Amino acid sequence: MFIVSPSTIWNRNALETRQVPRRIFGRVMLLPRRGFPLRLVWRMAFETQMLRFLGVLAPFVAAMFVWRQSALAIAQAPLLMIVAILYVETNVLRIPKERRAKMIDRAEADRGLDLLQVRGRAILTRIAARRQLASGVLHLVVEQSDMAYITPLTFVSVQSEAEPEVVRLSREEEAMIRRDLFGAPLTERKLLRINLLENVFLRDVALDMRGVSAHARLAALSG
Repeated sequence: MFIVSPSTIWNRNALETRQVPRRIFGRVMLLPRRGFPLRLVWRMAFETQMLRFLGVLAPFVAAMFVWRQSALAIAQAPLLMIVAILYVETNVLRIPKERRAKMIDRAEADRGLDLLQVRGRAILTRIAARRQLASGVLHLVVEQSDMAYITPLTFVSVQSEAEPEVVRLSREEEAMIRRDLFGAPLTERKLLRINLLENVFLRDVALDMRGVSAHARLAALSG
């Protein structure tokens, strides 16, 4: 999980938006500044389509060097290269839609989404209480890559309808999200299975500040 905030990336302009929720995957390339797990650096590379294509085509290039007498024939076989790219994209990195229904039970998926809402609203309530926000709407946006067979890549951000904008989070707020959002029985990988089942990869938890009671604010501050 990478928490997206103006303070955690170098290219802050990439977060500019006219509406929330702000989508990231397939729209912009983020340049992490801090808080990005080193184990996910290689995973981020998979989100660059050109790098994936080059990886698939690398064996063809190697073959041209090994079998020089056949180099011209290999270079003139674009159809085979296209087939290789399509196969990797649709069957190696992703799960075909017709096979997704068996990934997770429908009732279990519903429970997972309900838990995401509960955890998300609790996080937003704590943020609102600590910032003493009395009006406006905050969104906890959880977006995942649709690549199924490798480590899940999840972007989490807090967004506000006021500007609209992606909210700059404090380090304490970032730590709270890392601690409270994912964990058994709802992990990043389980959420990915749910998203694959529904073919929905952006989850938006919204909280209207006017609906947060004084008791909830006190409980959030004490927690």
